[in-house]
Parts: sequence; C-alpha cells; structure tokens
Amino acid sequence: MSAESPVIEPEFFAPRTAIDDLLFEFLTEKAQNAPVPHQSVLTLMLRDFISGGKRIRPLLCVTGWIAAGGRGDAARALRLAASIELAHTCALIHDDIMDASDSRRGRPTVHRALADRHHASWTAQQYGVGGAILLGDLALVWSDELLHTTPMPDAHRTAVLRCVDRARSELIAGQHLDLLTTGELHTSVETMMSIIRYKTAKYTIERPMQVGGALAGAGPEVMRAYTDYGVPLGEAFQLRDDVLGVFGEPDRTGKSRLDDLREGKCTSLVVHALRACGPGEASRLRELIGDPELGEREAAEIRDLLTGTGARTAVEQMIEARYRQALDSLDSAPFPPHAIRTLRDVAEAVVHRTS
Repeated sequence: MSAESPVIEPEFFAPRTAIDDLLFEFLTEKAQNAPVPHQSVLTLMLRDFISGGKRIRPLLCVTGWIAAGGRGDAARALRLAASIELAHTCALIHDDIMDASDSRRGRPTVHRALADRHHASWTAQQYGVGGAILLGDLALVWSDELLHTTPMPDAHRTAVLRCVDRARSELIAGQHLDLLTTGELHTSVETMMSIIRYKTAKYTIERPMQVGGALAGAGPEVMRAYTDYGVPLGEAFQLRDDVLGVFGEPDRTGKSRLDDLREGKCTSLVVHALRACGPGEASRLRELIGDPELGEREAAEIRDLLTGTGARTAVEQMIEARYRQALDSLDSAPFPPHAIRTLRDVAEAVVHRTS
C-alpha cells in the first residue's frame, strides 16, 4: 500500500517478513543448487522480480487461516502463502507478455529485461518472450513444490487442493475472456463483470482466504463467508485497478497509464463511456482506444471523455456499492472479532488505494 493508503492494523502485515524470508531462502537455495547450466541466473531473476509486491493474496491466505480458527505455529499457513505468491508471480509474468507491457512495479517487465540480454542466435524479442514464459512456468512448478510439501491432514489437503485448482482454472478462464474482448469495444457490462469476477475477484480475495481456511479445517459456513466478503471486494479491487490504470500516477502504480488504452482493453470505464456518450464521442473513443502509438495528448482526451460521459463516476459508484456489500457481509460472518476488524481495514485499503 502507498503511504497515503488507509491504515491496516499491523497484525495483517506481520506475516509478510516471514513470507518474504521463506521465498528468498527457497529461491536462493534453488539458485545455489541449480542442476542445469544457466538456471541459476533465471532463478535469481525470479527472486528479484518477487521483491516489492504487495503480498495481498498470501496475506489474505494467512488471514483466512486465522479467521477459520487457525492458531499456534503458523508455519504451514506461511508456506501455503508463499506458494500462492509464486503462482501469482507466474500469472504476472505471463500477463505482461500477453499485454506487451514494458513495466511492472516500476521496473522493466521480465520479457523486456530478458530481451536486453538476448542470445546471439535469436532476436531480442523472441528470447525475451520465450525466456519469460519459461520463467513463469518455473515459478508455477516451484509453487506446487511448496504446496505439496506443506504438512497437513489428508482431509485438509483435499480441500486446499480443490481451492487452488479452482483459483487457477478461474484465473485462466477470466484471462481468456479478457483476451477475447481486447479491442472489442462493444463488450457488454455482463461480459465485462464476468472477466472481473474470474480474472481478479475470486482469485485475489476469495480463493486465497479459502486456501487458508481449508488448511484450518473450515466448514461450509466459513467458506461461504469468504465468498460473501471476497467476491464483491475482489470486484471492487479490479474496478479500482481500471480507474488507476487510466487516471493513476505512474510513480505510485509502477505502470504506465497508457498501457490499457494502447492495448484496447475494454475496461469498466470504456463500457460505461460507450453506453453514455453520443455517436461522435463514441466514434472518437473507438478511434483512439487500441492505437499502439497513442500518446499523452490523446490519452488526456480519452480521460476527459471518460470523465465527461460520467463513466468514471459510474465506476466509482460500483466500487462503493461492492465495498459496502463486503462490509455488510462481515456483520454475520462466523469469524473472531479481531479477524473481522482486520478484514474491515483490508476492505478500506483495497478500495481507497492509490497504487
């Protein structure tokens, strides 16, 4: 979270150092014991890429474990949390390739960084993309290693794996929908919300909490409570990303605010703008959005249209409605009071963040 983000109680962030240490030690050992030539270089690159993330998903995994009654030694929850972060790393690396993004967390994306050190017999772009795909795959393999070597009762393992499998398949399905609609600016609100729900909402909030809950042996009522809280908050999270992707400050978000516009992403802002504007404005939006050479002047024109048509206000209202829905769900959630306090703070920070 940025310095201006709402404050979350320190207990939520307390596991972060342990998760980071586990990942650093795990990847350092992999680099030191790499059995294949040049694998250690990729491994260290993966370790460097992981540094600096918000750790929202792994921290919510630990919070889900606590909310389901997990107590005592948190080592197993921390290991699952680290596994989630490695799987997320795979998703980020591959997402940057699909989006042709140049920056992530204020640094070059993996495929761009690898292109700078390309093999002599390949073009820089081929090597960068190919190497990044492999590095993402490696992160997923090692995510599975952490997952499958976490000790837990067999019944809990079955539930954990079910949640992990669902999270991954939903993410892929949502990402595929996103690819299908990129450049298709006539996407419906229903399709746009399906992309948000499966690519981000369930994957970011609901499923990580359910993984932690499954580790603690959570029953159906607790699992439903994660859904009631996690889906609307996850939708609000992505809707906020849509706004920040166009209106955010790059020095805070770590990404260019031209990327979504150049790629022709049919975000919630675009869908609402096209529904509200007249034929002339719609024609201009369709002309500008998706132009790979789009510059700051044209982007400013788009932002004016998104604001003037009421699209930005409409999306902000959607964010607020889902934020309230998530908070209301906590009134009847079967979580301990300290977990509910933390989750209220998390909702506030997720919705009103600037990065």
